[in-house]
Amino acid sequence: MMIRSERGAALVVSLIMLVLVTLLVITALNLGSANFRAVSNTQFRDEAIAAANAAIQTRVASSFDAEPATTNIPVDLDNDGTTDHLVAVTPTCISASVAESADRSSESLPASMSLASTWNTVWDIAATVTDDETGAAVSIRTGVRVLLSQAERDAACADV
Repeated sequence: MMIRSERGAALVVSLIMLVLVTLLVITALNLGSANFRAVSNTQFRDEAIAAANAAIQTRVASSFDAEPATTNIPVDLDNDGTTDHLVAVTPTCISASVAESADRSSESLPASMSLASTWNTVWDIAATVTDDETGAAVSIRTGVRVLLSQAERDAACADV
């Protein structure tokens, strides 16, 4: 009987395969976490944009009868009763012009009683969101036309 000594080739091959599989798993985990971070950043940005748009809608729905100033508007996106984002909204009056068209029934009325005392005003509304928790920062601008009375125009848009 002849005794052959084993050289351990199977052990070396299995160790090499184990290292290769480990590297493959680590690479897959890194790619997965990078994709997760990218999707999370996109979600945080989209939420900030939604908060800015909601704050702009809140500001547009309020009156334009005072001098414009930056206001911080709390936004609760998920309706859970807590503020998700605090949005700084700054309206700026761009232009004001007398309303062009008057109703046929008011053409013979004095200016104080007709559309002649109504102003078409154009506003630039900027909203800025900065979320310290997620790092998302977004600035949104939109334009809006608002019909104001003479007194409202004098108070809110007199510089134009």
